[in-house]
Amino acid sequence: MKPLLCVFLMLATLTGCATVQPWQRGTLARADMQLRYPAADQTLCDHIFAAKEAASGGMGAHGGGCGCN
Repeated sequence: MKPLLCVFLMLATLTGCATVQPWQRGTLARADMQLRYPAADQTLCDHIFAAKEAASGGMGAHGGGCGCN
């Protein structure tokens, strides 16, 4: 049973590997393909992060660490 599981896990891991050709890099470099939040979501995430860290991280948000603000 274990060898079959190992083979399955290896195959599942290898399916995630991909080679990007030079002509495909322009498509992947577009702004909508980046792993970033939209501006409104990023502002909310920054606020939550600053509140949870109990610090002002230069984003203009202040918090006490409890997350209730």
